[in-house]
Amino acid sequence: MKVAICGGGVIGTSTAYFLSRRNVEAVVVERTGVANGASGKSGGFLALDWCDGTLLAPMARRSFALHGQLAAEIGANWGYRRVDTLGVVASARRDISAYRKLPSPGWLGDGAAVHGQLGTPASTAQINPAAFTHAMMTAAIENGATLVNGCVEGISRDSKSGHVTGVMVDGAVLRCDAAVIALGPWSILACEWLPLGATMGSKGHSLVFDYAPSPQSLFVELETDDGEIAAPEINPRPDGTTYVCGLSGHDALPNDPADVLPEPGATENLRRMTALISPDLAAAKVLAVQACYRPLTVDGLPQIGQVTDVPGAYVATGHNVWGMLNAPATGEAMAELIVEGRATTIDLAHFDPARLEPG
Repeated sequence: MKVAICGGGVIGTSTAYFLSRRNVEAVVVERTGVANGASGKSGGFLALDWCDGTLLAPMARRSFALHGQLAAEIGANWGYRRVDTLGVVASARRDISAYRKLPSPGWLGDGAAVHGQLGTPASTAQINPAAFTHAMMTAAIENGATLVNGCVEGISRDSKSGHVTGVMVDGAVLRCDAAVIALGPWSILACEWLPLGATMGSKGHSLVFDYAPSPQSLFVELETDDGEIAAPEINPRPDGTTYVCGLSGHDALPNDPADVLPEPGATENLRRMTALISPDLAAAKVLAVQACYRPLTVDGLPQIGQVTDVPGAYVATGHNVWGMLNAPATGEAMAELIVEGRATTIDLAHFDPARLEPG
């Protein structure tokens, strides 16, 4: 069996990896570069139980365990480590000392206070998302998968059965027995070829600082100078850098992922927000200025499964903020579905793409 996976993000590379473990010939087609979008520019925060009480809980718990297993099994370093996770309140307008319930890490400023512990090393962890995505692609290639550079332009189907026979890549047909749409927010382009629900893009900005504080992940409720409430996330990494996000964007999703750029003033705004939490961090050298789009659907759940009435067509996208966490379990379940006809490690019924109106 040969499976074409459209998209070299974390969902696509994870699917390729788990297919390759089953000796399936997996071909990843990517136009801009592996981990070029949110898979290379997200925070990489992982949580065991933050999805409890939602339909995502079984997937999140399975995937959290898989992250630990993959870190032990694959001989690559993508910054996986268990961490304490703290809830922080910060304000530019008022004294927040009354919110202080726990000692603050020494690198936080006077205008920030720790109000609680949100996770321990038993329940929260982190990875470098770009390194993880590349490592999954490399491991898949070592198992026989291939990576093809090109733009997916459509699906070819048998004229009688309607079964997928290939994907159109730069005007030529790449023959395959099955195709997986894993294009993140650009999966909406596949609505022209397949009866899929729309996948939208939510833009966010981030900065990577040359700064190595103590290793706690922080989720911050921040009151800015103008009284607005923001929610920055801060993730120090083992490589001596610190990742900060929490500033939304407004630009529409461009047709080409290579055209995603930070919006004017975003870097300065995010740096000012960081200074209200940690002046030392904000004063450090900025190593990367980033913007990306998270894929999401109208009901907030990913669409994962076989495409209705199109044999051999599958989709795995729309994971929103939990893409890095849930990629391993998604890839594992997709491999089961394609090879065995059903997923066994997690129940995909709630994520059936048939629940969404075609976009």
